[in-house]
Amino acid sequence: MTDKTPKTMTDRVLQFVSRQPIQISRIIARSLAGLVNLLKISKTSQTIRLNLEIALPELSNQQREQITQHAIRNELTSYFEFFSIWGSENQKNISRIHSITGEQYLHDALAEKKGVVLIVPHFGTWEVMNAWVAQFTEMTILYKPVKNPAADNFVRSARSREQAHLVPTDETGVRQIFKALKQGGTTVILPDHTPHAAGELVPMFGLPLESSNLSAKLIQKTKAKALFLYAIRNDAHGFDMYIEPMPESIYQGTANDGTHVIHQEIENLIHRFPEHYHWSYKRFKANPELRNLYNLPHEQAMQLVTKVRTQQLDSND
Repeated sequence: MTDKTPKTMTDRVLQFVSRQPIQISRIIARSLAGLVNLLKISKTSQTIRLNLEIALPELSNQQREQITQHAIRNELTSYFEFFSIWGSENQKNISRIHSITGEQYLHDALAEKKGVVLIVPHFGTWEVMNAWVAQFTEMTILYKPVKNPAADNFVRSARSREQAHLVPTDETGVRQIFKALKQGGTTVILPDHTPHAAGELVPMFGLPLESSNLSAKLIQKTKAKALFLYAIRNDAHGFDMYIEPMPESIYQGTANDGTHVIHQEIENLIHRFPEHYHWSYKRFKANPELRNLYNLPHEQAMQLVTKVRTQQLDSND
């Protein structure tokens, strides 16, 4: 039986973009990034520059500017790659992963049958990893619907193809994840975002930021194994995937202590590959004193950051 549902313009655009070879998606994205870097008029570019100065003050202006240009190109490229990944069959996406470092960590964690929490920051092209992981375990994942119905249907269809159980981003969904982990299942959490409800103030890059401690709670309460995952594109139209064990300290202390451990791992990854982190997110306004950070003149914004960072250092003494 054919699907006679009328196709919207969004449907057509999504289908067209998603069917392009990933190398074409990369060429389009890099061309757009070239314009953004050349004109330097994008508000997003300003956000990225400010975030980099906040996170990596030890670098020179020239070094940060170079990272900014690479970061803009990489982030735009990731977004175009997402469409290609969502529009491709699982086996195609699995074949795009050319190497996996630390694969045994996942197999060992699954063998324990205590549940697995995959910590996946907004770094590189994380969507490509879902199909590979889904070969070995059932995943229960929090999912917030996309506002555009056509786009939401497109993303949901892709995730359903990977046999992921999508649950709402509320208490009901969290309870389902707890249940899945206790039964030996797997969940994926992107931890480096600001929660909608006021979160706990946990330091990141020396600034206390409202943060979700859901990942740490899941790990500590269910005794699930915690792994750190990320994927970086290579020059052969594919990706290299990395799986790393989280430090043992994440299983100890409070949920806030565990969240701090996660933040430290993200910071370490950023220091290694700053150009692959998605810097456009206005994460540093997640502090009562920094709400208006991204609307301030640059010098004033940095003075405010220095003030809050100094207060945090003094509180640690």
